[in-house]
Amino acid sequence: MKIQALNIQIGDRIVAYCNSKRQICTVKQVLDSGQGSIALTVCPSGNNRLSLSRVIRFHQDASVELAS
Repeated sequence: MKIQALNIQIGDRIVAYCNSKRQICTVKQVLDSGQGSIALTVCPSGNNRLSLSRVIRFHQDASVELAS
């Protein structure tokens, strides 16, 4: 299922490019980056350590795939 980047919430599992590969990531934090984009702090699947988290950015109107 796809949703707009604006509707992503903490705890959502999304499919995104993280660490140079497409994988399921869990959203840990939604950051207000302004300038028409959304920044998310995510952890790759299976890893919930904050030290492994990455920041990814989407345009506000981008469609993001939710993992089931």
